[in-house]
This record gives sequence, structure tokens and C-alpha cells, in this order.
Amino acid sequence: MESAKTIYDIAKEAGVSASTVSRVVNNKPGINEKTRKKVQQLLEKYNYIPNEAARGLVTQSSRIIGILIEDIRVFHHTESAYVIEQEMTRLGYTCITLSTGPDPKKKAEYIRHLEQRRVEGAILMGSMFGSSEVEASIREHLSGIPIVIVNGYLDLPNVYSVLADEERGIEECVELLARKGRRNMAFVLDLETPSNNKKKRGFMTAMMRQGIPQEQQLLYRADEEEASFPDPHNTIRRGAEITKRLLRENPQVDAIVYSVDMLAIGGLQEMERQGIAVPGQIAVMGVDNTIYGEICKPQLSTLDNKLVEVSRNASGILLNALEKKVVSKRMMVCTEIIEREST
Repeated sequence: MESAKTIYDIAKEAGVSASTVSRVVNNKPGINEKTRKKVQQLLEKYNYIPNEAARGLVTQSSRIIGILIEDIRVFHHTESAYVIEQEMTRLGYTCITLSTGPDPKKKAEYIRHLEQRRVEGAILMGSMFGSSEVEASIREHLSGIPIVIVNGYLDLPNVYSVLADEERGIEECVELLARKGRRNMAFVLDLETPSNNKKKRGFMTAMMRQGIPQEQQLLYRADEEEASFPDPHNTIRRGAEITKRLLRENPQVDAIVYSVDMLAIGGLQEMERQGIAVPGQIAVMGVDNTIYGEICKPQLSTLDNKLVEVSRNASGILLNALEKKVVSKRMMVCTEIIEREST
């Protein structure tokens, strides 16, 4: 198999200097059109791929983007990271994706890891990165590069946010259920995150509009073991357990909104065990519009928080910031209710 051609091989065959080939590769001016065309033809002929590490030493540019995810096992965030990576790679960047775990101190440490890898920009996946520890670490280690938080916010000059309007979306879920005659609704919260707390606030606001004061609202939180790295596969089990307790304490409930789809699926399983008809006796809604909601029985109605669209916007904002274009600090994306069998 023929070895790959180097910049010196291309230069020798073209009858020019290696620096001339380098200028063509990097689209620099000062080369006459005939020479440029000749070199480009040879580059295409040999499928020449520039050595990005060497180029970085010359241009002081790594062309590396860091992507931080709390837990790479969470399908919803992994799908979004894929969208971001595909877009950035298409435009000549290399992405490194790191899974930080839930500890805010560990997240802050991973910010330092990105500095060590000389990233030119970063995207942080999820509202859980909006912590004081992460903010302090960005100030210390990545204050000179653009950073975008997906569905989160930090008040720093180099940090941009793309947010899904989940608070208003949950209000609309409650309004939909009310129009269907549901009066005894409950809300089940997963882990305490800024995003989940906005969902809870949306539920509470909408219920007050329905004439239910805050002290009478049914708000539950699924228990989570005190573990250094909670397993997302337990979310279904926790959803079933909290639903069992909720129904025991409030048998009059006729609708439940869960903060994530996986909790809702656990709830559906518990209702099936108890012989409760869905949606005949209890209507059920989740949030995230994951594939799991489509394949469970009954199919789950859900709030689509448009995470793929949010991720594409995050990529666009980061690219514009890297090119020194004027960029909005915050962008809000509207959610959409996907109604299926469970309502």
C-alpha cells in the first residue's frame, strides 16, 4: 500500500516550495492562480490530509471543541452530543466528549481538563452545569474562549445559553389535562436540577390558575440513593416506587405529570400492576420525547423539549462566537406537546 503523501512530496511534484503548498492548504493569499490550481489538483489527487497538530503549532489553533456531559449513558444527552459533534466536524473541528459525573466539584475539574487540551470552545450539556463550582472554574481556566450551555445559564461574559422553555411547556401540559376534565393532578420530580425545578414551577403556576393553592398541590420527588454516580437505569424503578406511594396516599388522582419520560414509564408499569386504566382512570405525561415513550404501552404523551434543535442552535452560536460575530447571550426555544395514548 502506497504511503500517504507529505507536504514535501506535493511540493516536489509541483515544483514549488513546501511553504507555497502550506499557503495553498491554509487558503492564504500571495499565490498566483496557476500555481494555486496546480497544487490543489495534486492535493486532491493524493487525498492529502493536513497534519492538524502541526498546523496548530503554526496557527496557535487546536481546532478542538470540548463537550461535557454529566452521564454519557443518558440517551437524550448523548443524542444531542452526536448532533453537535456532527455539525462541528463538518466544519473542520475535532470534538472530545467527556462524562463528568454528577459531583459539581468533578464538573469543575473537567473544565480544567479542557484547558489542558487547549480547546477553542466548549459546549456543556444540561442545566446541571449552571453551578457556582463550574462558574468559578470557567473564570479560572476558560475565560478566554466561548462556551455554550445547553438548557442552562451562567452569568459570564464568554458563556452563552440555549434554553428550552420547559416551564411554559409544563403549564401547557396542565392546561391540556384540565381541558380533558382532569382536576386532581400530581407532579413527580426527578433529581433536583435547575431544569427540573423550572418544570415544577410551571406545574405550580398552572395549578394555581386552575384554582388549586400551592399548599394543596400534590408535589412528589422520586427518591435517589446517595451514590457518587447515580445509575439512570434506576429511574424507571424509582418512578414505579414513587407512583405506588402517590396512589396510596392520594387515590383520587386522575392525572400525573412526570419531570422525565423514564419516571413516567416506571409510573405506567406500576399502574399496570395495580390494574389502573391509562388514560381511563389516570392520564400520564412525561418530558423529553425519548424513543422509550414511543415503544412503551400505552405510548406516552410527552413534552418535547426540542433538545436536538437546541443542540443545533448551540453549535451555531459557538461557531459564530469563534468567528467573532455578534451573538445573542441567550436563546429560548419553544417546546411542543406530543400527545399519544396515555392522555
